[in-house]
Amino acid sequence: MAEIKDPENTILMELKDGTVTIELLPDVAPKHVERMKELARAGAYDNVAFHRVIEGFMAQTGDVEHGDMEDDFNIGRAGTGGSDLPDLPAEFSKIPHARGSLGAARSQNPNSANSQFFINFKDNDFLNGQYTVYGQVTSGMEHVDAITRGEPPAEPDRMISVKVAADA
Repeated sequence: MAEIKDPENTILMELKDGTVTIELLPDVAPKHVERMKELARAGAYDNVAFHRVIEGFMAQTGDVEHGDMEDDFNIGRAGTGGSDLPDLPAEFSKIPHARGSLGAARSQNPNSANSQFFINFKDNDFLNGQYTVYGQVTSGMEHVDAITRGEPPAEPDRMISVKVAADA
């Protein structure tokens, strides 16, 4: 596991194959970082499905409203919700959508990101400046690569738990 430089701005995501360590970027996207930590600390991301996983592109998750696989789960609704918190304004930057980067999922409206996010499987430069980047996988990317593919997957994988490293 990579050394954790800033435990308050590091996410530990448990997947079926192991832990993914994500370094958050509070200097780049402070509102998105705060939102992720708030939802992680509330346990809102635990058991949430990866509802859209496209080979050679990205794995999307984070629908805390409809994505909880322990709570009356319907894969058809996963990806349509957010959280009970307000949407976030875009925090676009020059940080590229590189392999392992964390991007905020949103609708056509740039200011509609809420709880959903995606992890890029490869460098997806066409997303640069269009979606907020607010984290980077620093270890465990092989576990992200192993997430079941599909739109939606027939048997979706989930985030077993998501914690702020400072609390772990």
